[in-house]
Amino acid sequence: MRWKLWAAAAGLASAAAVLAIAEVIAVFAGASTSPLFAVGSLVIDLAPPGVKDLVIQLFGTGDKAALLTLLGVIVAVLAALAGLLEWRRTPFGVALLVLVSGVAVLAVTTRSGAGALSGLPTVVGMIAGALLLRMLAQRLRAWQTAATRTPATAAPARVAATPAPTTPAPARVAAPAPTTPAAPSLTPAGPAQPAAGAGRVDRRRFLVATGVTAVAAVFAGVIARSMNAAASAVTAAREAITLPTAATPAPAAPAGAELGIDGLASYITPNADFYRIDTALQVPSVDASTWSLKITGMVEQEIELSWNDLVALPLEEHPVTLACVSNEVGGDLIGNALWLGYPIRELLARAKPLAGADMVLSRSIDGFTAGTPLEVLQDPDRVGILAVGMNGEPLPVEHGFPVRVVVAGLYGYVSATKWVTELELTTFDESEGYWTPRGWSALGPVKTESRIDVPRVGASVAAGSTPIAGVAWAQHTGIQKVEVKVDDGPWADARLADTAGIDTWVQWVYDWDATPGDHTVSVRATDRSGYTQTPDEASPAPDGASGWHTRTLSVS
Repeated sequence: MRWKLWAAAAGLASAAAVLAIAEVIAVFAGASTSPLFAVGSLVIDLAPPGVKDLVIQLFGTGDKAALLTLLGVIVAVLAALAGLLEWRRTPFGVALLVLVSGVAVLAVTTRSGAGALSGLPTVVGMIAGALLLRMLAQRLRAWQTAATRTPATAAPARVAATPAPTTPAPARVAAPAPTTPAAPSLTPAGPAQPAAGAGRVDRRRFLVATGVTAVAAVFAGVIARSMNAAASAVTAAREAITLPTAATPAPAAPAGAELGIDGLASYITPNADFYRIDTALQVPSVDASTWSLKITGMVEQEIELSWNDLVALPLEEHPVTLACVSNEVGGDLIGNALWLGYPIRELLARAKPLAGADMVLSRSIDGFTAGTPLEVLQDPDRVGILAVGMNGEPLPVEHGFPVRVVVAGLYGYVSATKWVTELELTTFDESEGYWTPRGWSALGPVKTESRIDVPRVGASVAAGSTPIAGVAWAQHTGIQKVEVKVDDGPWADARLADTAGIDTWVQWVYDWDATPGDHTVSVRATDRSGYTQTPDEASPAPDGASGWHTRTLSVS
């Protein structure tokens, strides 16, 4: 068993060297050439419909950490297997290492924006890792051979014996007879020692090579990964940006927008608390000074816009609630922020869409795409902007810095493209956004929903006056009323907070006279079109979850 464990260790050290060398070269070749993140992105792309939703349900905004952890486990298992194979059946271990590395090369070279040399870091790492694995396996076999060689094998020629007293030595023996009979030896002597010494040398050679490889790979990999992450964050460039003042500022949030109830989601979601769901395992590194946006496709006049061109335009400020289509009933994949940007409809007017165009396919620098109805982006009464600011500061890098799309009333998968670089005018018959061929609907209007925030799950509730509170939303339609039902009682109207407009969520509260015992509390909202939430439960796929949010409370 110990030889198997050492063989597995050799495989792990070799795989660590592959990743470390690739990360070091990626510091110079570009963070996007990192193989681990490229493979993770490929897994996301190839995941069958429904898997994304399941992962988000299980891990929420920790979905990327969960995926990277799973990938790490898979890589470790394959690396250990490669070590075992190379030790027992060379060169199958090297072949497995090359095969896995080849998948990484494919992942890197097929990412959006990949160049001819994007796979170079992984290829160099693969070659070095294969040579290391072969060398470590050879040293392990040498150690094993020396360690398993028994002294008895060499004893007949190496143990001094008492001379026979009656039989003369054959004439061919050249050595003179000893003058004093030698005592029998019970232990190997003379030539037996070099075999044991060779075993120690082989063991030391293997352990030193494996240990040095592993430590150097971890050290170099961590340093290089930190440098690549720093490059991706472009923190210094972002912090140096001063956003212009909005030509059309947002109306101030009404004084009554916050009900002031502990545990209730705030009217404006802080940037650090805003949900993040996207396909980018590694936050793209986009320098605002080199960023540009193209409007292409079915237009009379193609347009290209730089960062300076965009921020020189008369920007507008709007409070808009964004929601992920994967949000479960009562989920937290939703937030409200103050966005600064320029209306997309104005840019489309300059480009002059051709007859027949009905979709704007927005494209991210990482290859993600979203198909938004053209008529929605041309609607003068709807917010649809190229956003550069969020809650009074430049977009956080994880939320699309330097520029993203924000559209009121549509789920993010059909509208909210981060790190956007292109708007292509096309048709729904000819093109599809990233998630549509994976089983999600093409249009994605946000459904009217409501959520209970207070009392929290598991909270101790005392009998007497108790607030039941939460938020409700129907972006670009607006909330008309919210009702609460306790057990099998009648629906009762909750009190609504003020709101800045129909594109944001609204807080609500119901003052409940709680009685001891277990109670079931439900909520439903009615929007300004007169539609009331359906009690019929539906999962997020293919066009958003539905149903009443219900919570069981224990009152003492």
